[in-house]
Amino acid sequence: MNPGILVNSDFDDIKFLKRGKVRDLYEIDERLLIVASDRISAFDVIMGEPVPDKGKILTGISLFWFRKTGLLVENHLISSDPEEYPEVCLKYKDQLKGRSMLVKKTIPLPIECIVRGYLSGSGWLEYQSKGSVCGIPLPAGLRESEKLPEPIFTPSTKAEEDMHDENISFDRAMQLVGKEVAEEVRRLSIKIYELGRDNAAEKGIIIADTKFEFGFKDHRLMLIDEVLTPDSSRFWPVDEYSPGRPQKSFDKQFLRDYLVEINWPKKPPPPVLPPEIIEKTREKYLEALVKLTGRGL
Repeated sequence: MNPGILVNSDFDDIKFLKRGKVRDLYEIDERLLIVASDRISAFDVIMGEPVPDKGKILTGISLFWFRKTGLLVENHLISSDPEEYPEVCLKYKDQLKGRSMLVKKTIPLPIECIVRGYLSGSGWLEYQSKGSVCGIPLPAGLRESEKLPEPIFTPSTKAEEDMHDENISFDRAMQLVGKEVAEEVRRLSIKIYELGRDNAAEKGIIIADTKFEFGFKDHRLMLIDEVLTPDSSRFWPVDEYSPGRPQKSFDKQFLRDYLVEINWPKKPPPPVLPPEIIEKTREKYLEALVKLTGRGL
């Protein structure tokens, strides 16, 4: 295995909390250490092969957006420089560099905050049969990948491991988090999406939809996890955009399309990914980082 690739972190003397599809989570007092691995998942299944540098690319993009959105909403970031982490982390700094964040520990909301600005994916499928997306009625005659009249907020549940997230109504979201909190995260999610959409468009990327997560720290609402990355969003190239069909992408849609093409049943075990699929996926992620931030790895 390439020494620059991280599949699973293993820091014996730091309290391990959990391993997600991409991120490993550790606890240090009232802080969390988030380590972005090079694992990649599709259809909620982790692939057997990593994508080199993916964790660093996702971290770089999230840090870029945390800075950009700081005036809109407080976020959980403390530092991304391992030299500034607690002493227990220092011997792991080579592994942590570029792919980790020390953050405030929050109480996460039990919903995912999804904003859709274009008609794609499961939204397009629902629209074709019902004329709506997540129960929100839309004008007739829209085409696949078309820009919506205005962004819509379509929350979902947070699935347990090996389960799929479920779209829920705004009324259900209010039941889960309370009316005031639901209205605030809807407002913030749309504002952050609009800022990201406009900023990315100037750099040649359409952000078609995205997912945010929020949590509470000392009764303050904070933006947490990752922000406007190719893992949490659909990124399309502006210069190749044409509504009425699926779009080329900078995200893992490329990998999803390959898995559909080979008729993989979307459940474990994952297929062995050819080297060219892994490399092409890495290229797409890296291109998104360079376009957005103006910097490579």
